[in-house]
Amino acid sequence: MKLSIVIVNYNVRFYLEQCLLSVEKALTGVGGEVFVVDNNSTDDSVSYLRGKFPWVRYIENKENVGFSRANNQAIREARGEYVLLLNPDTFIGERTLRECIDFMDKTPKAGMCGVGMLRVDGSFAPESRRGVPTPFVAFCKMTGLGSLFPKSRVFGRYYMQYLNKQSINPIEIVSGAFMFIRKEALDKVGLLDETFFMYGEDIDLSYRVLKAGYQNYYIPTQILHYKGESTKKESFKYVNAFYKAMVIFFKKHFAHYSIIYSAFITLTVALKGGMAYVMQNLYAWGRKRKKKKRKKILIVGDGNNLADMKEIAERHRFKYDVFHSKLGDIPSTDVLYRDYDYIVFDTSRYSFSAILEFFRHDEPDRHRPIIATYIPSNKSIMTHLGAIH
Repeated sequence: MKLSIVIVNYNVRFYLEQCLLSVEKALTGVGGEVFVVDNNSTDDSVSYLRGKFPWVRYIENKENVGFSRANNQAIREARGEYVLLLNPDTFIGERTLRECIDFMDKTPKAGMCGVGMLRVDGSFAPESRRGVPTPFVAFCKMTGLGSLFPKSRVFGRYYMQYLNKQSINPIEIVSGAFMFIRKEALDKVGLLDETFFMYGEDIDLSYRVLKAGYQNYYIPTQILHYKGESTKKESFKYVNAFYKAMVIFFKKHFAHYSIIYSAFITLTVALKGGMAYVMQNLYAWGRKRKKKKRKKILIVGDGNNLADMKEIAERHRFKYDVFHSKLGDIPSTDVLYRDYDYIVFDTSRYSFSAILEFFRHDEPDRHRPIIATYIPSNKSIMTHLGAIH
């Protein structure tokens, strides 16, 4: 078997449904298996999905055992030459898996590869390529030096933004949202470290693969990553969990720095956590004062689903325009810079690859609508805020 895909789920059944729909299409012509490990969801994820995707192997946990342990449960049963760890809040293009397999087949020293992740507005996610957070690299990130000099090979190594996004490049850290791994490398270095409950396990595994003599790579195929909307990056909980994971990483790999670094981390968590608390409250205050306006969307599709999409828009009092597609035609990209809040593509009419290609753009100072999709199987519009029925 060529590929084993492992997806850990916790209360995101509609995101996972879309993810599995994209995976099913991408697996065409690829010998593969898919595991869904459910961490004791309370939204009936498994019972909801089992009938829709009977070919998936489900592992149901009676408690939330964390990301690392849940992935390891499936990896131990995986039979593929390669293992893909994939977040449920993603969708991938029809060519994504084949491109990864072809690259890994041709590059025997490649231990892992990652891809270009798009954020919900189509912009490039910087965590698609990262460097090992050595003490100096971590210092540059946490003090903001990396943000001040993002293209610097000295100060900007954490996100490696000096690399060309459209080219294959060697990198150091592969994101756990899409981590394509040679099973031989996993057998050599061991599974995910279960000391990491949430965050940091991808950094640790990537670094161990490097130390085992393999090289990790970035390849420029795209996926969409909703970026864990259940865990907001600006929240104190996120800040605390992420930097605690960094302490675990440093104690494991850079023990001689651990005392000094732990003190620095504690100070960083206090400062960034405090800022997160202030910003959240300012944001909440601003939202209360801001007059709500009706959302404006562009619906792209035709046929029976068009009526369902319009009905959802009307039910939620969205203003909407319609682009009537013909034989897969898509709007010109100038609509990306109009005043739409969302552009909704019917996934029964358009491939996931076409949707990703349409939204991919690199003009950071211009308005960006949010990527949205219509999923006929649950009659909902999927956005970064979840499913709209």
